[in-house]
Amino acid sequence: MTAVIRTATGADDPALAALWRRCFDAPHILDLHALDPDRHRHTFVAQNAAEDGIDAVVVYVPRLIRDARGTPRRVGGIGSVATRPEARGQGLVRRLLEAAEHTMRAERCDWSLLFTGTPGVYRGSGWQEFASTYTEGMLAPPAAAGEFRIRAATARDATEVAALHHAYNAGRPLSSVRAPEDWAVRVPAWCGPLDRSLVAEDPGSGALVGRLVAQYEGECVEVREFAGAPECLGELFAAVGERGRATGLGRARVRLPDDPEIRAALPALLTDARQVTEHVGMARPLHASAADVRAAVTAPGAVHWYGDCF
Repeated sequence: MTAVIRTATGADDPALAALWRRCFDAPHILDLHALDPDRHRHTFVAQNAAEDGIDAVVVYVPRLIRDARGTPRRVGGIGSVATRPEARGQGLVRRLLEAAEHTMRAERCDWSLLFTGTPGVYRGSGWQEFASTYTEGMLAPPAAAGEFRIRAATARDATEVAALHHAYNAGRPLSSVRAPEDWAVRVPAWCGPLDRSLVAEDPGSGALVGRLVAQYEGECVEVREFAGAPECLGELFAAVGERGRATGLGRARVRLPDDPEIRAALPALLTDARQVTEHVGMARPLHASAADVRAAVTAPGAVHWYGDCF
């Protein structure tokens, strides 16, 4: 029997939570979903007409994301896409994406953005891949003490960390404009608590001049975000390498923009750096032209930080 495509209601919350638990090992999805006050209107479900259950879901998350000129634009992030295994192969996600597209257009989104390991699901609905790069290699040997004081961030650093991030990305294509609720919920969900990141202090004033986020799990260290003065990046990288070695890791992956100052600091972390290209990002023009969208996602230095995932 054909599924009914509709927007969600509050009564669907238990079924949505069950579906996401079944499809993802990501308990933070519910907290991220709750950030949008219009979440039910932005959540599209395929209702099983026979069983009166939810077979599939697609969520549209409105965000402010900077274009190729650094101007914030309303963008529709697509995320939390899930289908019950028994209902796959019926084209439900395609129908849900069509419904989401209509709402995004009505709400004046310039374009839509998503990240996926299964791009074929979205190509037929108008989303197109774009390339991004990361750098990986073996951890460099320990370095001598440097000029800056490197330490774990604390809750007292929250305001300075947010200011560093905003200033560093004020004109950066593809970066999001973070609101207080993003720092309270979204960033910790993807990057962990604030004290898992490192900050660099100016030796004279004691002011924060840099912040670096890294994860020390799995097969290698993964550097996820940076903001601040390029001069402190090498020492932050060295501290990340020290932590990585202490946890038994020997390799690192760096997901930072391909900027000259970042390339210059990489030897403090990696001994045999090599660049890897991947195609996990996808974009779809809505009110913006295809050329403008392509310019945003391929601009030099463009990055969508890990902590801004939908």
